[in-house]
Amino acid sequence: MKRVFTALLVCAGLAALTVVRAEDKPADKKADAKPATTNEVAVLKFKDFGDITFEFLPDVAPKTVENFKKLTREKFYDGTKSHRLIPGFMIQLGDPLTKNDAMQARWGTGDPGYKINAEFNDTAHVRGVVSMARSRDVNSAGSQFFICFGTATHLDRQYTAFAKVTKGLDVLDKLEKVPVGGSQGSSPQIPVVLESITLNPVSATPPVTKPAK
Repeated sequence: MKRVFTALLVCAGLAALTVVRAEDKPADKKADAKPATTNEVAVLKFKDFGDITFEFLPDVAPKTVENFKKLTREKFYDGTKSHRLIPGFMIQLGDPLTKNDAMQARWGTGDPGYKINAEFNDTAHVRGVVSMARSRDVNSAGSQFFICFGTATHLDRQYTAFAKVTKGLDVLDKLEKVPVGGSQGSSPQIPVVLESITLNPVSATPPVTKPAK
């Protein structure tokens, strides 16, 4: 039977936040975006895998970037696990319920207690792009996000891309090789623990040294 990854998991009245594959594209909707600036990068520390660094895209998704930074400063993401991983597609992260193994039946439904509006933009969903997960409601993102393993053009302008990986693509490759299983075939079979996310200043560009005459 053809597997459908777009089904919404409803537990205790909460709908799972999913990233759909090409066979089920949601309706498009644009959100207003105001230019912003940033001088920080995010460093994701994965237990047993290594670090991934990504830079933000505030010019196209300012509110999404600020929400992610807010949750990071609150240590919201520290200790969460990936609950969904599809090799060749993406790894999904950011559900606070994954901190509690006893709540595994509800993994994929957690959020920070509020939703944020979509900021769809022209950023292509290619390897290393970071984007927000959501349900069928375009304005249902909260804390869950995903990192693309490869090109997923069907997500362009359907999900809010807000960052891209600048360091640690080798770590992303390691994550893609994590064995998966479960009823949907997308549950990591070994824990993928996000120990912490920190915001670090962007390294200053070293001065150019002119050769001696």
